[in-house]
Amino acid sequence: MRPAVPADVPRIAEVWEAAWRDGHLGHVPDELVRHRGPDSFRTRAADMIERTVVAEIDGVIIGFVTLKGDELEQLFVDAAARGTGVARELLAEGARRLLADGHAHPWLAVATGNARARHFYEREGWRDAGHIAYAAPVDGGVVTVSCHRYELIVPR
Repeated sequence: MRPAVPADVPRIAEVWEAAWRDGHLGHVPDELVRHRGPDSFRTRAADMIERTVVAEIDGVIIGFVTLKGDELEQLFVDAAARGTGVARELLAEGARRLLADGHAHPWLAVATGNARARHFYEREGWRDAGHIAYAAPVDGGVVTVSCHRYELIVPR
């Protein structure tokens, strides 16, 4: 794992778009899907590059995690890397960084219908804190997405 650099943007966008579609189609409003084309992922990846950590194998990026304030904002892994433990490692790294930055209650949002992701986060020690209406940014505004807020359970 390492901090992302601008040269990583094309690969991050590629991983992000494919994994986002896999986990979100059918679970988010059609309006959001219309806004999530290749250019959207490239632009957004470039905008968040300084807040992103990538995981790579043999020099190829296979996943990434992005932080924003106290939120673990994005976590996506290439389909070929599923089941390898890289998602668990990225999640742990993101949580570690949020806690180290003084955020006592890290959280993340998961589309309500994304059962695979919800199960993963619960298995990794995050708890479902209930439904939220998540404001997903799009050109010219936001699209509201039905999500669940997951919070990291931090032992005292």
